Amino acid sequence: MSILALVLLPFLALLACQGAVVTPWTHKLQTNMLRESIRRLQQLQHSQVSCNEMNVTDIFADKKQGDTMELLCKAATVAREGCSCHRHLEGIYFNLLGLLRGHRLEHQAPCPVAAGSTTSLRSFLQELHQVLQEQYKSQK
Repeated sequence: MSILALVLLPFLALLACQGAVVTPWTHKLQTNMLRESIRRLQQLQHSQVSCNEMNVTDIFADKKQGDTMELLCKAATVAREGCSCHRHLEGIYFNLLGLLRGHRLEHQAPCPVAAGSTTSLRSFLQELHQVLQEQYKSQK
């Protein structure tokens, strides 16, 4: 049997069972990323650093508009900008990217964040914590 057949056959088998095997696995992975992000945000909220008061774009000002994935994509962009302040924000950024994977292609980070009203990094982290908790509860 050729190498192409050896590679192609398992690939086709994986495609055939994608709904039965891969979907629960990705759901569990996303749940774990949400849980880890919530835990990291709790740690960040309790840390006292000078850049907690730095200004970031307030993406939650109109969170009633748009969907959650768009909001998480914008949050990833803001988190990436704050990575120089909090090193744990890098973990939040990568977890948000992981949550966006598998969803519509239009939510590929970095999402454009329009300059507008600003808020403190501390407030941004609190709002993001609430949004992720709501997302976690809706997945259960």
